[in-house]
Amino acid sequence: MATLTEPPGKGCRSFLNFPLQLDLDQLCADFAVLGIPYGMPYGQSDWPNDQCLAPDALRAYATEEDIAYTLKHYDFDLGGPLLADKPVSVVDLGNVIHEPNKPQHHYQCAEQVARTVFQSGAVLVTLGGDHGVTIPVLRAIDALKRRVTLIHIDAHLDWRDNINGVTEGYSSPIRRASEMPWIDSIVQIGLRGIGSARAAEVDAALTHGCQVVTAYQVHEQGMSSVLAAIPDGPYYLSIDADGIDPGIMPAVLAQTPGGLLWPQIRQLVHGLSAKGRVIGMDLVEIAPSYDVGNITLIHAERLICNFIGSSIRCGHIRDQQHL
Repeated sequence: MATLTEPPGKGCRSFLNFPLQLDLDQLCADFAVLGIPYGMPYGQSDWPNDQCLAPDALRAYATEEDIAYTLKHYDFDLGGPLLADKPVSVVDLGNVIHEPNKPQHHYQCAEQVARTVFQSGAVLVTLGGDHGVTIPVLRAIDALKRRVTLIHIDAHLDWRDNINGVTEGYSSPIRRASEMPWIDSIVQIGLRGIGSARAAEVDAALTHGCQVVTAYQVHEQGMSSVLAAIPDGPYYLSIDADGIDPGIMPAVLAQTPGGLLWPQIRQLVHGLSAKGRVIGMDLVEIAPSYDVGNITLIHAERLICNFIGSSIRCGHIRDQQHL
């Protein structure tokens, strides 16, 4: 297979020092971490953008001591060490290659890498990038040859058909998902405030059958009721950082009050794993330059660790798959 990924940026470690694996032909892991830095720009000023820095920022911010604690010490979020003292394999595939001014090529490579990961049976953890990078990952899900429920966490609806003629940018991933026959139900959680959606996009989402849950519904009714209404899996989880409250994830370009709080997003991650196998997740739209005291990166790492740890404890690893 042609080289589709490259190591993290100069001087940047792999995620939590997990082994770096660039040879996709040899992929045999339970979890594969992948950076997809570049979304599809709406104009020249959008590419590259600050979110392009996020995959390496997530890898680089923690100290070696922090990582040793994360990997070896008791984690009260999980009820034990991260990997639960099991022979679980986690690898970092590096970042999808890119050519300046060729974002479509970046998407094509990202789709090919994601398809390889899904075919291998590994769970994919994608580090974006803006929310456009979810589109090639969702396309790759067709490799599973079965329908998947999409869970989308975001302040925004992301149902624009196009902006400036671009159909695969950060305002369109859920619209594109609705056109993919392997995407079954779509549940959108955390919406609030004002984004690019107009009444026509809201009508289109509801007509399609999307289950739209505002952040205020979560606050008033509780995440347990949201989880109870989520259809059967398997699932793909797409998390836009601005779906989470800016008090704990300030490093986003669209800071909007009233987002999901840490206990709620943790409950969702653990509850979703308990309902069925989550084949992958992405975390997108982090703009590292806007962070305050690494608080966004701290919560981002905790979120990914809770996802990996809860998946392991629910038996969703290669030799115990329940697809």
